[in-house]
Amino acid sequence: MTNQLSPKIPSCTWSRPIGLGWEKPYTVRYASNIDDGPWHGMPLGGFGAGCIGRSSRGDFNLWHIDGGEHTFKNVPACQFSVFESNGTSSQAYALSTQAPDDGTLTAWQWYPADKKAEGQRGRGAEGQESNTGNYHALYPRSWFVYENVFQAQLTCEQFSPIWAGNYQETSYPVAIFLWNAHNPTDAPITLSIMFTWENMVGWFTNALKSPQVRVRDDGSPVYEYQPRWGESQGNYNQIVENTQHFGCVLGRVGSDEPLQEGDGTWCIATLKHTQVEVFHHSRWNSEGTGEEVWQSFAEDGSLPNHLDTTPAANNTQLGAAIALRFTLQPGETQEIPFVLAWDLPITEFAAGVNYYRRYTDFFDKSGNNAWAIASTALQEYQNWRSQIQSWQKPILDGQDLPNWFKMALFNELYDLTSGGTLWSAASELDPIGQFAVLECLDYRWYESLDVRLYGSFALLMLFPELEKSVIRAFARAIPQGDDTPRIIGYYMTIKAESPIAVRKVAGATPHDLGAPNEHVWQKTNYTSYQDCNLWKDLGSDFVLQVYRDFLLTGADDVEFLADCWPAIVQTLDYLKTFDLDGDGIPENSGAPDQTFDDWRLQGISAYCGGLWLAALEAAIAISNILLTHKLGDLLSETLREGVLAVQKSIYETWLQQSRPIYDEKLWNGQYYKLDSESGSDVVMADQLCGQFYARLLDLPDIVPSDRALSALKTVYDACFLKFCNGEFGAANGVRPDGSPENPQATHPLEVWTGINFGLAAFLVQTGMKDEALKLTQAVVRQIYDNGLQFRTPEAITAAGTFRASTYLRPMAIWGIYLVIN
Repeated sequence: MTNQLSPKIPSCTWSRPIGLGWEKPYTVRYASNIDDGPWHGMPLGGFGAGCIGRSSRGDFNLWHIDGGEHTFKNVPACQFSVFESNGTSSQAYALSTQAPDDGTLTAWQWYPADKKAEGQRGRGAEGQESNTGNYHALYPRSWFVYENVFQAQLTCEQFSPIWAGNYQETSYPVAIFLWNAHNPTDAPITLSIMFTWENMVGWFTNALKSPQVRVRDDGSPVYEYQPRWGESQGNYNQIVENTQHFGCVLGRVGSDEPLQEGDGTWCIATLKHTQVEVFHHSRWNSEGTGEEVWQSFAEDGSLPNHLDTTPAANNTQLGAAIALRFTLQPGETQEIPFVLAWDLPITEFAAGVNYYRRYTDFFDKSGNNAWAIASTALQEYQNWRSQIQSWQKPILDGQDLPNWFKMALFNELYDLTSGGTLWSAASELDPIGQFAVLECLDYRWYESLDVRLYGSFALLMLFPELEKSVIRAFARAIPQGDDTPRIIGYYMTIKAESPIAVRKVAGATPHDLGAPNEHVWQKTNYTSYQDCNLWKDLGSDFVLQVYRDFLLTGADDVEFLADCWPAIVQTLDYLKTFDLDGDGIPENSGAPDQTFDDWRLQGISAYCGGLWLAALEAAIAISNILLTHKLGDLLSETLREGVLAVQKSIYETWLQQSRPIYDEKLWNGQYYKLDSESGSDVVMADQLCGQFYARLLDLPDIVPSDRALSALKTVYDACFLKFCNGEFGAANGVRPDGSPENPQATHPLEVWTGINFGLAAFLVQTGMKDEALKLTQAVVRQIYDNGLQFRTPEAITAAGTFRASTYLRPMAIWGIYLVIN
């Protein structure tokens, strides 16, 4: 009998048959970049709490527990298993189609994969249907629907308590697994669901406390991460229960030392129920055959109720198991919640630089709260689920957007959980803590400002206070300087001698907020691929994001503008020093000096010049607001009324001077040239990002609207339709006929997922919604049909390769939604 798709599962999920592989998934473009393969599922866990991932074959394989670090490895002992008996026959399976490849758990039976996964069609053994079920994902919820194996209809819904505007539960380190079991037959069915977990306390911290930073072959700085994987000495498991809940806490014998990163507790737990029997085994060998739990479980769905709190010796590993057994009468349905919680309260950057995680504001900082968090989840899970449904319902019910768009809109939010996310405990300076998401796993530094120009729309629209906290961190960093000398990786890639550059010039807008091996939020400008002090987009990006975050969050937080204003003045002054010919617009020169950091622009560029014009307009608008509110005399020197008025007139002069120059030097009658000095005829996809931002922020157009429309139509035609017939999305830059200027070029011939979503938002803004959706759909298909789901890269190529997975910029899809609405 086939399960019908449960009506509770939305119709717009990303779905895939359980265990079905990919014939030709995308592979990584550069061997030194991370490529874990396509088996990625929706992540579980709160923002900044650490997260885990479970793929569509059922294995728990992603471990982003240590903030900013990446471990991808199937842990077979972490699993659900189901026993079923109808009185005459019985069966039991561990619910992953991926049996261990290390010789462990040989006693266990593993769930059969979709037969198509094995190249077979039609019916399987003994006349079984080939499809064994489907996995569905719509972040932050996912589902396994099991079919054609068990007689009962079984669904497991997985989620964490994440919903828009919530700054408490969204930080919790917890995952709920809500089982729904229904008996469609005319005879009773006995079921038992077992939840097993490995004791991982102490594993998730870098054993190398001061790892050496080296330059990778692609010019990026990188350091080694060695988790204390498998180091379980001193770990123990303990059964805990109260009148309502039953669980097992996975801990470690305490020491006199203060709590360190990786220390704390894990917990697996479930609800007690009068019609349900609870079984347990608190200490089994997860590296052995697994028969201590499997023998009795496969026989009758029970466990031996073995209690043993002995700490693990060296080189031993501990599993814990709980199981619930119940009988369903014909037509009966039962809902069973299980919970996984972890309390690892400390994130360590460089040795000794420790931060408590945000969730510790609601539980204490002891590391002993996994049971308390699990108990909270068992009390609140139904409320949490309805909060998620209420948040998503207006979008899911709306008739104006296709299902594939709704699917991608929510699933691209995975990066807020999985992107090495940090969210620190509250402080006087930061009342809801500080927040940060990595640029990506390969470029492991936080909140790259050029990338978040598009990539931060999701955070802005859903968690505006977190968005403002990021921008405040940049405002604090702009006046700071760091004279540490370093070599620039780009020159290594072109086999040229590198000039020595200082890390951070005072007044320059930093590229990023730092990396997990140093001191995030304090030591900025981590990347050394280019000298970002020379970049011509970052200062403008900062000003535009400040005004955007003010305007689109109610336009009433004048204090936010006042906090950021001194940094705006300083960074615009700094950026203006690159206007070497005095025409009002800073020039691009030398090595690539903007977000397309492999692509040399010379003279005035359409991209950076347009951002500069829009930033000047935004700065003028901000100064008007600050003047109206007469904050000046109460605050810093830069906010005094007279100083504000002078500053405003300076920006007006620069804008008046530079706006005609921009058109005069770059408009060619059809589109805006790449730049004023290279002589290139390339059509750059993102040439009018500045115009998009000006329109978005209700500022005057930076170019005539008819020219903007002509340029946009040219981009759509050349970069999208004529580039591989529109199959992949828009390339960054091709000639008007869609051909490459240089077939060997990197960035121009890549399709950047987030830039495409930004371009689509601009198309909608200009009245080209159908074209916008066609472009967006091409990119979404490439991601979700080719094994890139839940690790969306920065770039894909027509050769089926990708670069820089788990990237920040694709959350720009929320910019499309913003403009449509």
